[in-house]
Amino acid sequence: MNYYVSTWQRVAGIVGLGSSAGLLVMSCTQLPAETRPSALSESRMQAIALPDTSGYETRSPRDPNGIGTYYLGRQIAHVMGHEGASWLERNGRKQEEGTDLLLKELNLKPTDVVADIGAGTGFFSFQLAKRVPEGQVLAVDIQPEMMTALQANKRKLKISNVRPVLGTTTNPALPKDSVDLVLIVDAYHEFDHPREMGRAIRRALRPGTGRLALVEYRAEDPNVPIKRIHKMSVAQARKEMAAIGLTLADSIETLPQQHLLLFKK
Repeated sequence: MNYYVSTWQRVAGIVGLGSSAGLLVMSCTQLPAETRPSALSESRMQAIALPDTSGYETRSPRDPNGIGTYYLGRQIAHVMGHEGASWLERNGRKQEEGTDLLLKELNLKPTDVVADIGAGTGFFSFQLAKRVPEGQVLAVDIQPEMMTALQANKRKLKISNVRPVLGTTTNPALPKDSVDLVLIVDAYHEFDHPREMGRAIRRALRPGTGRLALVEYRAEDPNVPIKRIHKMSVAQARKEMAAIGLTLADSIETLPQQHLLLFKK
């Protein structure tokens, strides 16, 4: 999932879990090996977002699972490469993450246009497509290999209202004022350029009604068995979204381990 929807979701190491918990949320672990996005994905499309380095700091990683870049005090995590695609489709994910509940909480309309940022293999994209039969799902990822897997799943499932979109680390390639909902699941914390990506996402939101649904593991809960760098607090999320002109409209805490935070312009 670099996007670092990746996918952009990563597998995150679980330490000290008993056998009964061994299958519980390993998202964002160190396996499989992390890779950077391919050079091809970067060269395919130049970012249109204006450069803005506000809030960034470069220094030694305090966590080896992160890169040497900090944004508004938060160390950015490494991204999961396409080698981890099978993790996105793992058995038990729906139960572990409460994905059916997540989709229900989005309150989508049949005509909505939804962007799934870090779509990866399309785990959420194809479920979203069923909820917007008269609308469209823009499945965004930065890795061509993920686009290939997503296209294969699209043919297999015969779902016509999902459109793969190859973006970059700074821009999701979404049309201005065109999207009713942007969904980012466990991927935002891996964005190499969260400010540039955030500004581009804000531009894509439909005026007045467009929403950003940010899903991240709860940093406030020590019982969530995910490495700290792969979690985010509500306070940190609000700070980073405020920096790009988005405000928190709702905080939904019904998911087993994640925040569902809804932001608007």
